Amino acid sequence: MSGDDTLTSKTKLKERMDSLQQLGIDLTKLSDSQLDQFSLSEDLLEALRFARTIKSNGALRRHYQYIGKLMRLVDEAYVREKLLIVMGESHYNIKVQHECESWRDRLLASDDELNAFISKYAHADITELRQLIRNVRKEIIAGKNKHYRALFQLIRRQVTSQEVR
Repeated sequence: MSGDDTLTSKTKLKERMDSLQQLGIDLTKLSDSQLDQFSLSEDLLEALRFARTIKSNGALRRHYQYIGKLMRLVDEAYVREKLLIVMGESHYNIKVQHECESWRDRLLASDDELNAFISKYAHADITELRQLIRNVRKEIIAGKNKHYRALFQLIRRQVTSQEVR
């Protein structure tokens, strides 16, 4: 085995192809706006988007193999790194969303929570916050939700500006 030692075994090649196929499958789970952040070929982007429309398991399995084949042409390290960044942003946004929803519910449930919110977010406009809370409480009784969203947006601005500081 003089020159054959430098060749990659069939097992290693198959593992790499399976890894690329799985990376492609992970990319199919991203939204179009997230996919646009990657610099991928049009063929691959089209295949990733088309995979979302396939309902048959057999057809989907074959399509994933096709995506794996197209993935051989991309820089795997770049795509993996970019995927981690995109998924990290997504997880951060979900965390912020849940925190804001929690604050909104707490603020609407009790006036005591307003003091807790202001102590955590000292730069918050207390007058605007109190007014929105009052309006939302009135709207809940009336069955409307015009200010409900405005309250959430105000809370989100406070939470995200606190994260930046």
